[in-house]
Amino acid sequence: MNNFTATNKKNNLIQKVFYFLFLFITLIVILFVFGIVIYLIVKGGSAITWEFLTKKPSGGMKEGGISTVIIGTLYLMLGTLIFSLPVGIISAIYLNEYARKNRLTKMIRLSIVNMAGVPSVVFGLFGLGFFVMFLNFGRSVLAGSLTLSLLILPIIITSTEEALKSVPDTLRHASLALGATRWQTIIKVVLPQAMPGIITGAVLGLGRAAGETAPILFTAAAFFQPNLPKSVFSQVMALPYHLYVLVTQVADAPDDKKWGTALVLLLIVLAFAVIAAIIRTRARLRKRE
Repeated sequence: MNNFTATNKKNNLIQKVFYFLFLFITLIVILFVFGIVIYLIVKGGSAITWEFLTKKPSGGMKEGGISTVIIGTLYLMLGTLIFSLPVGIISAIYLNEYARKNRLTKMIRLSIVNMAGVPSVVFGLFGLGFFVMFLNFGRSVLAGSLTLSLLILPIIITSTEEALKSVPDTLRHASLALGATRWQTIIKVVLPQAMPGIITGAVLGLGRAAGETAPILFTAAAFFQPNLPKSVFSQVMALPYHLYVLVTQVADAPDDKKWGTALVLLLIVLAFAVIAAIIRTRARLRKRE
């Protein structure tokens, strides 16, 4: 009995130590994130004015605002979503609902995992070689969106597959027992239940794509183009590349514009993360009800 009590106390002590260790590490990460946000607000908050957000860049990007840069970023995000979401969802449905568990599917899943770890600059070089040069799309919104779609496709496939796995099999069996086909079951039963998780993955993927510089550097970004693109085959200004240009290429660029651009980019990325968190929280609350 004494040995059991001693072992139990030891286990509780180890559990508490690891709990506080993980809590401490989490707090450090949170403090770093808040520190970055506060630092950018202090440095670039004064630049965030109505004029800065609504006017085009001018004077060699030393004057004006970043309105077309923000809109160009949103164009790329919209194109990325259009291309990546259907392909990601269909791929996940096949892997989770239709594919047999064999070596081929294991290789496919392994490839998806490896694809998620590929550096973004490699996607940019692939987009340059395939979309820009081979398919002759040129440096354009279309080429940039397709490249970013490949970048976030593993995130969407993985998150969608996990969302599909979270749907209880009893719902599938009940639908099939009532006479529905397998495809009808997926469309009308499984997907609605998994939709919050799918949307969360898509939003997080877009958040990553919004902050990437290397893929659009080779495929879509214009150095200075104050007007909005006229078609999907036009180049576009985007926040990550615009920030890079301001810091490294534009001599005597005002510091407040550099920090203000960085702050706007960070707020857009954080907005995607907050939206994903809200969707996830609401989905959990609905399931509890």
